[in-house]
Amino acid sequence: MVAQNIFFAIFAVIMVVGALRVVTSNNVVHAALWLVTVLAGAAGQYILLSAEFVAVTQVLVYIGAVMVLFLFGTMLTRARLGEETDLNNKTWILGIPVALLLFGTMSYALIDSFGDEKLPEDATVVSTQVISDQIFGPYLIPFWALSFVLLAATIGAIVLARKD
Repeated sequence: MVAQNIFFAIFAVIMVVGALRVVTSNNVVHAALWLVTVLAGAAGQYILLSAEFVAVTQVLVYIGAVMVLFLFGTMLTRARLGEETDLNNKTWILGIPVALLLFGTMSYALIDSFGDEKLPEDATVVSTQVISDQIFGPYLIPFWALSFVLLAATIGAIVLARKD
């Protein structure tokens, strides 16, 4: 086994354990921190794929911005702090066969679509400038609009949570 495969397995195990802890945690803040672990594992996977720009974007956007916004929203609400006992839906057991059915369907679709196809050996390296021009060229205005929507949501959460 090469080192890349070993690190892939390590990151995959960390991500699976983190994802299981996200859905089984009784504390919302702990669940958010486990989600940070899963998102950091995804950034590690991107680094293994030699996609450093995407990994840094993953860390900055998802871990840095979205999780901070999520934690702000959690902290600013008037929710009860500590462990919650009634977070789980009573019919959670019905989700297991649905999840297995979706997993089987997606696996079949991927295997049927790609089969034994392999990635090309002579892949071209794309610079970070080309990627950023493709992302922020036509989508710069929607990106700015989204940042203003997130800012408005943060201000709204602060106003709603403020005690008069």
